[in-house]
Amino acid sequence: MSLRNRTFSFLCRFMSCATLFLGCLSLRAEQVIPSEDWEDDYNPIASPDALVGGKVRIYAAQYPKSFNYYLDTTAYNATIYGMMFDTLMGIHPVDASFEPLIAESITVSDDKLSFLVKIDDRARWSDGKPITAQDVAFTYETIMKPENLTGPHKVGLQEFEAPEVVDDLTIRFTAKVAHWRNVLTIATLQILPKHFYEGKDFNKSNFEFPVVSGLYRFGSVKEGVSATIERRDDWWLKDAKRFQGVGNFQTLEFRFYPEREMAYEAFKKGEFDIHAVYTSHIWVNNTEGEAFDKNWIVKQAITNHEPPSWQGFAMNTRRDLFSDRRVRLALAHLLNRERMNNELMFKQYTLSNSFSSDLWDEEHPNPNPLYEYNKEKARALLAEAGWKANPQTGKLEKDGKQFLIRFLTRSASSDKFLVVYKEDLADLGIDLEIVRKDWAAWMKDMDEFNYDMTWAAWGASLFKDPESMWYSKEADRPAGQNITGFKSEKVDALIEKQRSIYDIAARNDILREIDQLVYQEVPYILLWHIDYTRMLYWNKFGTPYTVLSKFENERSAWNYWWIDPDAKADLEQAMEEGKALAPLPYDISFDEEFDG
Repeated sequence: MSLRNRTFSFLCRFMSCATLFLGCLSLRAEQVIPSEDWEDDYNPIASPDALVGGKVRIYAAQYPKSFNYYLDTTAYNATIYGMMFDTLMGIHPVDASFEPLIAESITVSDDKLSFLVKIDDRARWSDGKPITAQDVAFTYETIMKPENLTGPHKVGLQEFEAPEVVDDLTIRFTAKVAHWRNVLTIATLQILPKHFYEGKDFNKSNFEFPVVSGLYRFGSVKEGVSATIERRDDWWLKDAKRFQGVGNFQTLEFRFYPEREMAYEAFKKGEFDIHAVYTSHIWVNNTEGEAFDKNWIVKQAITNHEPPSWQGFAMNTRRDLFSDRRVRLALAHLLNRERMNNELMFKQYTLSNSFSSDLWDEEHPNPNPLYEYNKEKARALLAEAGWKANPQTGKLEKDGKQFLIRFLTRSASSDKFLVVYKEDLADLGIDLEIVRKDWAAWMKDMDEFNYDMTWAAWGASLFKDPESMWYSKEADRPAGQNITGFKSEKVDALIEKQRSIYDIAARNDILREIDQLVYQEVPYILLWHIDYTRMLYWNKFGTPYTVLSKFENERSAWNYWWIDPDAKADLEQAMEEGKALAPLPYDISFDEEFDG
């Protein structure tokens, strides 16, 4: 059950020219981004053979409560919304340097507190109206309104005063304090059309987007079933070199399924075209049969530089039951992750002992212990925390209350894991009750912190910012990312310390300290992770040699793939005649395939 979904993605990456820029901000005087020698050039990942047209059908998990990314920060929404609403600056797909988009430049003052944004005078909304500084100011105002449920997006913008409109094409942001994240926050701000949203209740702007700025516009919706976006022929940047071979599908249709198993069966029937597999038994045991044997469906394992995501059982520390670290640690010792990985996931995963595993390497070995399955340790910790077995029932009790965990879930696919956990909890007198809700109800409960424990999975960014998830001030923000209510004075001090550090290596040292401290407090029972993308798709597409981009998972296919008429015809003929197609390679490595 993936909540990688609620990640607040800045869409930017690390170890890049953008990183070098951020790293030298403290060393230079006034700077302009992009640099004066920037030139529009072709995207090094996009194929010159790409063709525009056709429809691709894509699995997109459960039907969202909103398609507005500012209100519902799912990974799918981040990508879909990003295809409709442009940011002030774009990001180069390989070196991650800033590129002009709505803004032609951002000038950063020598004290790193003032950011002068110059809007490209060619920038236009889909209705033909110019994009102006007033739109940028309105976007800030909309996100920051207390009544608007834009929680994660407030985190970066709250570091700024209300921006000053200099003229129609110029706006100045002034930061309250110097922060390495400030330029990133401004550059990746998705701009809203003031003339459409002004005077409306933004919290109700969920399913209609008649005015957009990006390459795609919103199409049609079948509630609970599907939604489409349509490629625009009048996008003001469509002829730029860097956008050739990008955004090739005329129509993207997103198909929604409440369960992964149901989605996979629909994929095999041809109801949609591209499927990333996040269920091990499907990948290992259920990718066989005529369509696979005859290469009508392509199966590929793709390794690139996508930052590793993480997942775990989140515990609501706002509740008395989980307020004691000894209880949380005991619950970690009662989760038999080794058994689950071996028996339920075919040893496909690495057990996690870090929230940012890519921070650790040979030079910086991870000191976090792996919380092993150990009932005796759990029993001792619970006794120390005051939980005693009732002699009549055998159930653990404290202050007259029974130890009962209500596990909030939105997917039946989690049941097989929870059954194992429930058995081990029961051995120590703890009851676990599964509370299943649909996506919208689950999200509402999460936004309001109305849960005991849930399965949460988070995507990651190469620009690692711990504030939204671990800062105490974020613990009580509705619809925020600090879903566990984590609070720590030591972590707060480190978060505040890293704000003004532009040197990446020095900041990573602090992030490693934060990772250790948070891990020791056990707000999540960390589970496992995998370092490649498992892709299945019907063999009718043209793709770049790398198949996916450098830093993204399957969603980069939406931008870089295209319908290959010859491959499509070959597939249709092969299926009609029962013949096999030539196989495509199974293992794909970005570094091996990319020639720059």
